[in-house]
Amino acid sequence: MKVPFLDLKLQHQAIRTEVLAALADTYDNTRFCLGKDVEDFERAFSATFGYARTLGMNSGTSPLHIASLCGGFGPGDEVITTPFTFASSCWGISYVGAKPVFVDIDPDAWCISPEAIAQAITPRTKGIVVVHIFGQPARMDEIMAIARQHKLFVVEDCAQAVGATYRGAPVGSIGDCGTFSFYPTKNLGGCGEGGAFVSKHPAVMDKAQLLRVHGSPKRYLHTEVGFNFRMDGFQGAVLNIKLKRLAVWTARRRAIAAQYRAGLKLAAVQLPVVPAYGESVWHQFTLLHPRRDDLRVHLEKCGVGTEIIYPGPMHRQPCYASLGYAAGSLPVAEQTSATCVSLPIFPELTDAQVDHVIKSVNSF
Repeated sequence: MKVPFLDLKLQHQAIRTEVLAALADTYDNTRFCLGKDVEDFERAFSATFGYARTLGMNSGTSPLHIASLCGGFGPGDEVITTPFTFASSCWGISYVGAKPVFVDIDPDAWCISPEAIAQAITPRTKGIVVVHIFGQPARMDEIMAIARQHKLFVVEDCAQAVGATYRGAPVGSIGDCGTFSFYPTKNLGGCGEGGAFVSKHPAVMDKAQLLRVHGSPKRYLHTEVGFNFRMDGFQGAVLNIKLKRLAVWTARRRAIAAQYRAGLKLAAVQLPVVPAYGESVWHQFTLLHPRRDDLRVHLEKCGVGTEIIYPGPMHRQPCYASLGYAAGSLPVAEQTSATCVSLPIFPELTDAQVDHVIKSVNSF
């Protein structure tokens, strides 16, 4: 039996007729940049998850850039973040000239460690970028307590965690702002790039909205140096259709994760935790094994696709070599990167395929 790591064709085939009709309507009415499709999506996204307002953007990286500007980060500032993430989580910090300060992660949920955050604060610390990695919510109560004590601006990177909750609250609503990615492989993915920005602070939302479109409150008036971060109408049209199905897709991801957690019995495997304080949306199902590379070879022979997410933590990437992090400086993140492997988890997987993955892992 073949089990691909991810097969986007299955999802898109199921909604093809509806999507093409929506795209045709957007095309015929020339709603190409922002416009009704994006506005409809922004309202529906806010209503679905309980955000006051949502701003659609052109990628998941752009709202992280905006978040750094809204947080007032700049040259001379330090912003604490996790090394176990995709690079764009760090880009917003670097784009504004601030210094990313990488700290270690929790050994079970693999999100940023509040204890490590507390130890890294200096007089130059201006903010924290939290990443809800693989759909798992981070320990936000402890992080926010630290932030309040030191008057830090907290960004929640929810790129992999749309629909996840922390003590009943949607991720992105707990810190000072939240950012989302709708890259095609995400739980809620467009047919191209897309992202969103949310905040519980009206003034932050107003600033983000201004910066999103050339720093322009009205046509040909520019009160700030802004950007062209607009979501295009085609992505809004696609996301409107997919958003209606997200709850069903998330339930299926959770069911697959439960099957994996119940069935995987391989010795020396560390399975992801189910945090008592929140609900994961299982963007990835990642496990740790000391012979990770050999396990991947075995699974490939069994017809099971896998990925390594992420093989190199950000503090050891060449682009941040000047920060001077030596090998072994953040041991949990480095050990996690060296031993992690992600299994197939997407809504269209059949129970038979999931069982095949479980049997293949257990037979290693």
